[in-house]
Amino acid sequence: MNIILLSGGSGKRLWPLSNSVRSKQFIKIFKASGGNYESMLQRVYRQIKEVDPVANVTIATSKNQVSTIHNQLGVEVGISVEPYRKDTFPAILLAAAYLTDIQEINSEEAVIICPVDPYVENYYFEVLKNMSKEVESGTANLVLMGIEPTYPSEKYGYIIPDEQSILSNVITFKEKPDTETAKSYLAKGALWNGGVFACKLKYILEKGHELLNFKNYQDLMERYNSLEAISFDYAIVEKESNIKVMRYMGQWKDLGTWNTFTEAMEESVIGNGQINGSCSDVHIINELDMPVLAMGMNHTIISASPEGILVSDKEESSYIKPFVDTMDQQIMFAEKSWGSFRVVDVSEKAMTIKVTLNQGHRMNYHSHQYRDEVWVIIKGQGKTIVDGMEQEVHAGDVVTMQAGCRHTIIADQELQLIEIQIGDDISIQDKRKYVLEQ
Repeated sequence: MNIILLSGGSGKRLWPLSNSVRSKQFIKIFKASGGNYESMLQRVYRQIKEVDPVANVTIATSKNQVSTIHNQLGVEVGISVEPYRKDTFPAILLAAAYLTDIQEINSEEAVIICPVDPYVENYYFEVLKNMSKEVESGTANLVLMGIEPTYPSEKYGYIIPDEQSILSNVITFKEKPDTETAKSYLAKGALWNGGVFACKLKYILEKGHELLNFKNYQDLMERYNSLEAISFDYAIVEKESNIKVMRYMGQWKDLGTWNTFTEAMEESVIGNGQINGSCSDVHIINELDMPVLAMGMNHTIISASPEGILVSDKEESSYIKPFVDTMDQQIMFAEKSWGSFRVVDVSEKAMTIKVTLNQGHRMNYHSHQYRDEVWVIIKGQGKTIVDGMEQEVHAGDVVTMQAGCRHTIIADQELQLIEIQIGDDISIQDKRKYVLEQ
């Protein structure tokens, strides 16, 4: 299978665990083997490989999520990077051009476009394989996945099949109708649009050439900012007449809010927390180094991270976005390709950060114009390179760098340090990268 996983999201509906670089698909809440936790992204990627070990997986995402994807999946996974945030049609078109021009996959091959965050069982990915085979047979331009609906929702598109079989032709496809229209569709046996499409690569490219008249992947990248932000559903699916739908009748949840997100949690508490016996339907996710205690509460989510603390009724939590929009705060936690960082303290002219470097990884060789930095090594060992001078470091060592000084640190084993930034202007823009010659 060729699979394009769409990884977007602004990271607001699951605040404070999510932010602009840590959208919901990167939050680790699913119990994995060995007692560790895995994210939606890791879970979906693992399931794909369990069903099809040789599946070619490409993740379509924005550039600020690339480091997190590399951190969670490694550097071998294919990534199609949007230079600017657009809607799903430009993202899918760019990924299709990436597959044909960069990965050199034959445009006659089938491709499946799938969200990165469905909470499903492995049977879901068996259905994807069957959708791919149906496309290869040439009986339809598009094959959609249809989900058995449970209520007349305005959040989903609707697919009306011409019969109630596993595979059938599509009479009508309508993206996100109002509730009354949704009710009428359900009366006709409609299915929810699961956001999954299968087609041949050349179909996407041909539609893109019709609408945009671009030359190739590089040309599309250069013109990307001028493209209209439009969904694949509106741009393509609603206008296509030769469509089939394949019915999926297994487990499927859209974990878009805290209310639905906690339904997938196997435990009531993740992190340092306690719930007393008078509580009912309470979940705690705590990423802070302090205990959280819940008493006498019902239907509540308590979530704590360096970004903030949320205590909310689960139903009310779905209305969180307008409040998060008013918050102007720097990112306090992020996973990077080399490890992770967590902001510990922020003051007017100083910031303290705890940094974890994975074994064998390093920071970029860089300098800052407006701030000095101090590193205090608290765990592990490695080496620093400061203005070209190399030095071994261990727990307890202190390294100082003045503004303008080029520096990096390399982890021979997992390495943790406290970074203290001191200056009149501390910002992420104050960073210049260099090529490290060794």
